[in-house]
Amino acid sequence: MGRFEVNLKKKQRLTGAERRVQLMEVGRAVFASKGYEATSIEEVAQQAGVSKPIVYEHFGAKEGLYAAIVDREMEDLVARVSLRIAQGSPRERFEGAVLAFLDYVKEVPEGFAVLTRDSPTAVARRGLTRVIDDLAHRVGEVFRSEFERAGFSSKVAPIYANALVGMVTQVGHWWAAEGRAFSTENVARHVAALGWMGLRHLPKEPTAPGAKREAKRRG
Repeated sequence: MGRFEVNLKKKQRLTGAERRVQLMEVGRAVFASKGYEATSIEEVAQQAGVSKPIVYEHFGAKEGLYAAIVDREMEDLVARVSLRIAQGSPRERFEGAVLAFLDYVKEVPEGFAVLTRDSPTAVARRGLTRVIDDLAHRVGEVFRSEFERAGFSSKVAPIYANALVGMVTQVGHWWAAEGRAFSTENVARHVAALGWMGLRHLPKEPTAPGAKREAKRRG
């Protein structure tokens, strides 16, 4: 029996759930490499060793496959960060969240590429936006409790949470493209130090540069 026949039998033995996972793995690799627009269901089917109708049977259309991949990657990333942000002191939780994000970038580069590549479709664009929203919400809960403890207004916590999560996302882009000479642990420590030192010295009510000087002059 030839190798092709053995492989074919193995593929035929996949359950529906296993086939769905296989198609998502193949689709993720193709979307990460080519982007949404340049990817075709025909190519995904060919690389998975199935016919196009099989892909349509599981996902309906290319958009359905992409949406399923985006949702799975988002859930993976949010779960990683949520686990780390629930342990330790506030600073340890923040640094752990940064490291979890960067570890995802390192360990699942195709997933990160799918979440962050530009796409003309609303389904594709929602990926990283939803990730950022979910992470910012979780980070915001940590900030809210710390702000209240320090006598700050907890209402502004979402501002800082979104700013810091956006910063981490951009650092992830940079690290994936050109920062791999640095370990994710090293990068996470620097990002956490920058964010945490800034938070430690927050004024209760920020003012514009030179505002105090101007108030004295007028007074």
